[in-house]
Amino acid sequence: MKKLLPAFIVFMSLILILVYFPVHGEEKIYDTVLRLHVIANSDSDEDQALKLKVRDAVVRQSEVLLDGCTTRDQAAERIQKHRDSILFAAESVIRNEGYNYPVTVTLGLEDYPEKTYDSCCFPSGEYLSLRVCIGEAAGENWWCVLFPPLCLSAAKAERKSNEDAFVAVGLNKDQYGIITQTEKTTYKVRFKILEVFQGTFG
Repeated sequence: MKKLLPAFIVFMSLILILVYFPVHGEEKIYDTVLRLHVIANSDSDEDQALKLKVRDAVVRQSEVLLDGCTTRDQAAERIQKHRDSILFAAESVIRNEGYNYPVTVTLGLEDYPEKTYDSCCFPSGEYLSLRVCIGEAAGENWWCVLFPPLCLSAAKAERKSNEDAFVAVGLNKDQYGIITQTEKTTYKVRFKILEVFQGTFG
């Protein structure tokens, strides 16, 4: 019984924290976003440059495929259905650049670190992800948000255009505010609690 006491105390503490820091739609962030993860063959300058060219080709192809999508599930369905066309786009770039690296394209859940794009800071956690691995996939990663389509515009988009993109696919303005304020301690606590609960009861 004494061995169970520390675990019980931790559990009750989490409950109390949830009472004082309620989760107001944080889980919606994970369920709305489709991420893109491109991994280079190596960290050589040549392989890193190739990674960015493959990224551009994948983003262009994906933007065509995802045109008109209004939910992440709809976007995922299109990506999965036309995954071969994304693979072909990546392979074409690799061949045209004079390399013979194999490339794999998969769609599934993947753990991401905390990442900031322009005014949006996405907490670490498990996201649906389009993963593109080039060759040995031993080089530096490149991440972005494929849906809503922020991959090409994140570096220069204005806050209002980002907000409009997320509101259009199902987030309300308060939930979008969570993304832009995840550096605040309160939101870090909320997301950490959500991650713990997902890992324990998910």
